[in-house]
Amino acid sequence: MPVGFDQSRIVFQGNAEGSLGLNLIRDESGGQEMPGEDGVPGPVSGPNSRQPTLNAKGRLSVRAASRVRQFLDENFTRKLALAEMAAVCGLSPYHFVRAFSRTFGMPPHQYVLGLRLDFAERLLADSGMTIADIAHSSGFSSQSHFTTVMKKYRQMTPLQARMGKLSAKFR
Repeated sequence: MPVGFDQSRIVFQGNAEGSLGLNLIRDESGGQEMPGEDGVPGPVSGPNSRQPTLNAKGRLSVRAASRVRQFLDENFTRKLALAEMAAVCGLSPYHFVRAFSRTFGMPPHQYVLGLRLDFAERLLADSGMTIADIAHSSGFSSQSHFTTVMKKYRQMTPLQARMGKLSAKFR
């Protein structure tokens, strides 16, 4: 009885960058695509693979964008490193910044500042906390930094925002 070999093979094809990439696993006996890790027949470079999450246009994939958005929504109040954000997507910091900027229309730092300002404005309107406490609770390094950022992006100081929100409540 002859020794049999596994009848599956890995098909490599060159991609646009000129390097080899794993494309498909095919069953030689029937020409059918074999299941990947997710159990669904098809390309190995699907959403459950460990391939970079950059799509063809240089943007983050839908899955990577939602994962990084969720990560930032949960962690914006603490100090974040670019490498930490990039690790969520499995990209280098350099590629992450470029892909994030193309996906969200702004760099990661500006996106995080927006989250912090939105949170701080809610605290200014709904709490009796001091502005310094709100600054620290929102992830700003100091009240001065909070005031500077708020003036730059919202064209008002925290106190002006608080007074504006309070006067709107009593109208």
